[in-house]
Amino acid sequence: MKTFTQAPIPVVYPMHPRTKRRLQQNNILKTLQRSKNVQILPPLGYLDFLVLMKKCAFILTDSGGIQEEATAPCIAKHVLVIRVSTERPEAVEAGFAEVVGTKRPAILAAMQNTLDNPLKLPTASPYGKGAAAERIVEIVQRELDCKS
Repeated sequence: MKTFTQAPIPVVYPMHPRTKRRLQQNNILKTLQRSKNVQILPPLGYLDFLVLMKKCAFILTDSGGIQEEATAPCIAKHVLVIRVSTERPEAVEAGFAEVVGTKRPAILAAMQNTLDNPLKLPTASPYGKGAAAERIVEIVQRELDCKS
């Protein structure tokens, strides 16, 4: 968690209750709460979280789902993946995500590099155009019409 307190820009951290419990158990939560560089938020709803993603400079996460969401054209944010690998290689190959590992010096260097050298991100998501819901509705309507 020192990574967050030493980050080159303020960190906004919507914290999952399980994470909060683990940080409390390991006597780390108070350090984060006292940091002037970290703003801890309660868990956010989906739409609020999307707005936060859209407004941030970049995203720091270990979540595969967030790696995908960041590629949506209306979000389009660079993601620093705090892991040694990702199950979302499409995001990395497309240029949206970068696996930076789990060591503080590498994460801090990647943050600074992202700020110093902003990337021009692709305009298309490797996960599609966001039209899945419309396609599902069309299929369901077609199937229901055929059976009536």
